[in-house]
This record gives sequence, C-alpha cells and structure tokens, in this order.
Amino acid sequence: MRIPRIVIAGATSGVGKTSITCSIIYGLQKKGFTVQPFKVGPDYIDPGYLSSISKHQTYNLDAWLMGENQLLNSFLSNSKSDISVIEGVMGYYDGFGGDSNYASTHHVASLTKSPVILVLDASKTSRSIAATALGFLKFNRNSRISGIILNKIGSKKHELLCKTALEKTKIPIIGVIPKNSLLKMPARHLGLISTLESKILKKQIEKISKIISENIDIDQIIKIAKNLSALTKISKPIHKKPKTTIAVALDTSFNFYYQDNLEALRREGAKLKFFSPVKDKKIPKCDGLYIGGGFPEVLGDSLEKNQIMKKAIKKLSEDNIPIYAECGGLMYLTKSILSKDKKYKMIGLFDAETKMTKTMRLNYTKGKIISKNPISEKLHSFQGHEFHYSQLDSVSSDSKFAYSLKIGEGIKNHQDGLIQDNTLASYGHLYFDSSNYAEIFVKNCIKYSKG
Repeated sequence: MRIPRIVIAGATSGVGKTSITCSIIYGLQKKGFTVQPFKVGPDYIDPGYLSSISKHQTYNLDAWLMGENQLLNSFLSNSKSDISVIEGVMGYYDGFGGDSNYASTHHVASLTKSPVILVLDASKTSRSIAATALGFLKFNRNSRISGIILNKIGSKKHELLCKTALEKTKIPIIGVIPKNSLLKMPARHLGLISTLESKILKKQIEKISKIISENIDIDQIIKIAKNLSALTKISKPIHKKPKTTIAVALDTSFNFYYQDNLEALRREGAKLKFFSPVKDKKIPKCDGLYIGGGFPEVLGDSLEKNQIMKKAIKKLSEDNIPIYAECGGLMYLTKSILSKDKKYKMIGLFDAETKMTKTMRLNYTKGKIISKNPISEKLHSFQGHEFHYSQLDSVSSDSKFAYSLKIGEGIKNHQDGLIQDNTLASYGHLYFDSSNYAEIFVKNCIKYSKG
C-alpha cells in the first residue's frame, strides 16, 4: 500500500507540535487533499484538535499499548484519506525508559516508514540551532528527518542567523513561524483544553492554523509525504452483526476514548448510543455502559445536580449490567470529588472519595489481571497507561481489585480496577485490541440482555 504520509516531531514537548500539525492539515486541505490524522502516544486531548481541523476522527499510535503489529494494522486500516499526518509525542527520541527508543515518535516513524519534519523552538537561540538539528540528525543512524520547521522566530535578522547556520546541515527548512503569543493553544493541567468544551475554541484553532500555514511550504510537505516506500497490505477485520447496545458517556466531562476502542466494540457486534451524564435525564436503552475519562471535576456541580442520572447508573450497576469505567469514569462512580475546597457528591457506587491533587500521575502501566471482570474472563498480563491529577481516599478495606500492577500507581498499593457487582472501574486506560477485551465486554452485554 502506497500511503502518502508524514510525521510532525518535536525536539521537546512544548515546541508547538499540535498547532503546527493542525496548520499543516489546514494547508493540505486548502490544496484539495483530504487528511487522516494520527497521534503518537496515550493522548486524548491533542487528537480532538486534529479531528476538529481535519473533520476526521484521529487514531492513536502507541507501541506500548498496542504492540508493533497492531499499531501498524491500525495505521494501515485507517489511512483512507489522500495523506496521513502523524503528530509525535514529547521529544523525537523520547521512549519508554531513559535509554529506550520504544514507543517514541521515532519508533512509530520507523514502523510506518514515514518521513519526518522536525519542529525546533528557535526562541532562545540562533547559530546553536544548527548543533541541535545535527544532533537529532546523527543521534540515530536512520533519523528519517526530511525537513525542519523553525518556530518562534523573533525577527528577520533572527531568521537569517538561523537559516545561515542550518545551511551546513543540508536539511531543508520547510517553515519559519514568527513568534506570536496569539498563536498559542489554551491549556489546562492535563494539557490542551478539550475541543468538546467550546465552539469558540474550534474557531480559534482554525484561525491559528490559517495564520501558521501561510508560513509553511505546503507544496514541499506534499512532495516529502509522497516520496516514500510502500507498506504491506493487511486483511480487513470481520465485523459481526449488531447483537447488543452499549451506552457510552460522551460530553464535556467524559470524552477520553480511543477511537479504535469504540470501533472494536462495534466490530464485535455492539451498537453504540451516546449520552451525557451532565445534561441528559435518562440513559439510552442498553445492555452495557462505558464511561470514559475526562474532567468530571470541572463540571462537578452539574454532575452532582443531575440526581436522576446518578440514581439510574447506580440502579443499573445493582441490576448487574456490565459497566466499564476509566479514570474520570472511576471518579464519577465514587462517593464524591473534592476540587478546590468544594466537594461534589457523585454516584457512590464505590466506597471511596476522590480528591484532586497538584501532583500529576503519568505512567505507562504493566501488570496482571487477577480477577474475572466484565472485560476479561482469564487471568493474564496487560499493558496500559494512567494519567490523572487525582487520588482515591478512604478506599474501603474490603474493596476488590481486578489488577495487580508491576508498573504504575493505580488506586491503592499498586492495585487498580475496582470491582462492584458487574462493574469494573480503574485509573488505568487499556487498548481493547491488545487483548480480547471488546469481545468479552460485548459477550457479557449480550448475556445480560438475555436475562
């Protein structure tokens, strides 16, 4: 398969990868191309920006969560547009562990055999930018770097100094973006703010993308994206006929979902119906619930006031309907969320309280599933990730856990995955196709529907 594709990488985090990737997508669309976006790493917010500007759902590419074969399969099966654009994560060579390239942007670029545009922040340097570029070029024998974009250029003189220094590297300069505080995306403690939260934000993304794209050589991007080798074809997955319905919480509080996970449920025979725990007064008729991550603390007051929804979810759990919840979903199922000295009452399915903290817990996770649960019938090893600014306090001593962690903090004492009735809720996020999680969850929902 000859898929035109390109990776947008950064020397470090915070160099402007997301805004520049959005701008490249915008520029390609103005040239008449359709664009399929991808995001390296376990990220939920950046993909929303890429989806907003491209009008296509963004898929994550993470070797740790997915495994190399499944990552490549996902990329191949979802690259249906004219050009695929992959936004990197952190610094280009930053992988899992200090000396590992595994799960890095470079790792993904190598797996997908993609050319790379490296974004460099030039705001506090001039001639030394060439040393940085050469370092990235020579650090790995096959860097795959085909061009450079200079971000935050202060003046024409600054631009000339950087360009002159970079001539020695013989790396093409694809874009030069002036320093402008108005070209910065709004952020929150977990990164950028979700695009689901504001229509104004979506317009701001488009405005920023338009301005930045005018400083990027889109024709050169197209040329680089098309000058590459073919990838091996894959067989299309078999889709089962819909046999059950799963209600999925989706609104400004709960919107952290891997697109592949939702599609895995559909592939296994589930019809998905979306609902809002913030606004809706009833849950769609269903045989299972999926409550993803997000920011329940932001709209804690609205979630607290929707008593009908809280009672309905608790009743369904007590009736033994299969429920799977991650991170924000876990927080919602506890007794309360304490945020900025304000306590919001939540569902109370689990005998624990959530407390927002100033400490970020960001880890890849690894462990064993030690108890049968709604998404797994067998005991086995798993890999996932956790990313949260909260912790659970007053967890009941008789709580039952499904996961034992070797890597990661989890809920308590390196344990994760609280189980109550037929409900599983964890801080950890899983990629469904890394095992048969979707198949088992759908199977349990069908079983519930038959009573």
